[in-house]
Amino acid sequence: MSARAIIESGRAAGCRPWPRYVLDAAGWMRLRDALAAEPGFALLGLWGEPGMAHAAFLDEARMEVLLASVAAAEGWIPALSPVRPSASWFERGLRDLWGIGAEDGTDGRPWLDHGRWPLLGPLSGRPARHEPDAYPMEFLPVEGEGIHMVPVGPIHAGIIEPGHFRFHIQGEIIVRLEARLGYLHKGLLTLIQGKSPRAAARFAGRLSGDSTVAHGIAFARAAEAALGVEIPLRAVAIRAAMLELERLHNHLNDLGFIANDAAFAVIHARMGLLREGLLRANAFAFGHRLMMDCVMPGGIAQDLTQDGIATLLGALATVAAELPVLLRHYEEHASLQDRVLGTGVMSAEIVAAFAPGGVVGRAAGRAFDARLLSGELPPGGVIAQAGADVDARWRQRHAEALQSIALLQSWLPALPEGEALTTPMPHAGGEGVALVEGFRGECLAWMRLDDGGLIEACYLRDPSWLHWPLLEAAVIGNILADFPLINKSINGSYSGVDL
Repeated sequence: MSARAIIESGRAAGCRPWPRYVLDAAGWMRLRDALAAEPGFALLGLWGEPGMAHAAFLDEARMEVLLASVAAAEGWIPALSPVRPSASWFERGLRDLWGIGAEDGTDGRPWLDHGRWPLLGPLSGRPARHEPDAYPMEFLPVEGEGIHMVPVGPIHAGIIEPGHFRFHIQGEIIVRLEARLGYLHKGLLTLIQGKSPRAAARFAGRLSGDSTVAHGIAFARAAEAALGVEIPLRAVAIRAAMLELERLHNHLNDLGFIANDAAFAVIHARMGLLREGLLRANAFAFGHRLMMDCVMPGGIAQDLTQDGIATLLGALATVAAELPVLLRHYEEHASLQDRVLGTGVMSAEIVAAFAPGGVVGRAAGRAFDARLLSGELPPGGVIAQAGADVDARWRQRHAEALQSIALLQSWLPALPEGEALTTPMPHAGGEGVALVEGFRGECLAWMRLDDGGLIEACYLRDPSWLHWPLLEAAVIGNILADFPLINKSINGSYSGVDL
């Protein structure tokens, strides 16, 4: 019996636009066994609510999302991590936030909870008081001749987010890396609960500030799906344009910083100028450089004017003219190519096991893009590379930046006429889910509303949940000095996974 058939044999729970099915414990075990034989059934996320765990999967053959749930009998569920390594971090978060353990899981260490929280399982519905007492950091043992540890962070020398990295080094070669995050935990899911979707939208947009549009749209689409709301076509088109603008300015930033970490400052400086011009155009057109709080459930907060469109098109033309020149600079300098080619390679086996989305996945040959599900990208429009190294990830961003410019130059002059601002949201119950392609990859949002239209339960998943473990794998066998370069080429969000 296939994983899809097992999921669909469960009781339908009424989620939209993709159904959620509730399985019993035996059905969940059968699902786990089926997943072991179906590598194309990718895990998108695993989360909880009081007494229940939910998982989202992507059926890559059909390009459809399925959700499965199981009751947490006595606070435990059968672990998925033995057959889906990507479930490991999710299971650790499931235990910390909802008090649900994963039986026979591959890693039972705390994740977000460093021992400083006053409550255990704060989202479990039955949190236990806890005297804060920092847990000692636990790291996997490493054995071998001449191996030593190098701890880095959580405070770093640059103006970046906090996170701890524990390196095991043999000479200059990295033998193992473990990341310890959670320092930016904000209690975001608790802040969202009990609010209306519109009142909570600002929190979704701050899960990871550089992806504020993507997470905002995912949250809004989940709310709209739960309530059966259709927004104006003009709002749909402007949201799509905002996603591409966000993708473009972040790709420009990453292209520059990857070159900077390889000591090639010219590309860094030029990319920074191009990004600044685009951010200023965003500020003129939308009132905010990052377009924060411009997406609301039911539509958008501010329409685009003709002057705003003209300003954006002018900035896009400047970027479009210079990107090919910077690509030639990138390719012509042997010292730069020496740093990026063959550095930070991800094996085909680990890419298949984790099924990462976004630039990281596509630069390793996994041609999935959530824009295919919403029609924002035509069939055959997915760009992919084969190298799975720093060079492939740089080239993937460059190609996607040019693609975003082409889409925007096509869309902006031809936006549908009519209303673009928010449609009234009914005060009613429902359940919805959404998957949106941000600049890092797919952003998942799920929510359930009570009969008064308030959020009863919610989950937001940043694509970085699947990227950080791949960083740990990609650095093995590389020299320590190349870690910043590999790290930037993957560019996982600290805040996005810290919730």
